Amino acid sequence: MKKKNGSGGNQRRIREMEEQIRQMKQQLANLRREFPPQKVRDYSFKDSFGNSLILSSLFGDKNSLFLIHNMGVKCAYCTLWADGFNGLVKHLEQRASFVVESADDPLVQRKFAADRGWGFRMVSSKGTSFKKDMGYEGENKSPWPGVSVFTRNKRGEIFRVSDAGFGPGDNFCTLWDLLDLLPQSYREEGIDYFYSEVR
Repeated sequence: MKKKNGSGGNQRRIREMEEQIRQMKQQLANLRREFPPQKVRDYSFKDSFGNSLILSSLFGDKNSLFLIHNMGVKCAYCTLWADGFNGLVKHLEQRASFVVESADDPLVQRKFAADRGWGFRMVSSKGTSFKKDMGYEGENKSPWPGVSVFTRNKRGEIFRVSDAGFGPGDNFCTLWDLLDLLPQSYREEGIDYFYSEVR
């Protein structure tokens, strides 16, 4: 289909930049794979019903685990990312287990997940040093959003092999690139988020 928007010169520059970005993303992925594995202990969490479980149990029958560092129900951005992951989780779980972690109480997690229609597993890290140890907790215990990938070897040892922080315009939310196609940039107008709060 013939492209209608933009002059020929601009279209050419756009395509060149798109190709450069694709190449740089591949270079970034390759660089991340050189990340020195970081051995971690078998942290304890609570599931959405308050039951204790350990990090190794989150792998299920997989040897890799995506663990999302979520800031909790008060963060609209984290809700936005989680909404997106909900549609991808079945695809991701073909290769690795997938869990979302926050410091919210288990009951709060369960109610909010039900309200959002989330189908992925959630665990609470409340009262643990997990976020801080992984580098996703700042001063005054303020949480940061992101993702860590863990692997488990045949001896049951757990390693973090990569991680990435989340933020507006990142590669972990499809919304940003779609909004950037609109005439008015969301970066100028901001984004409104609507969701019911769990009390």
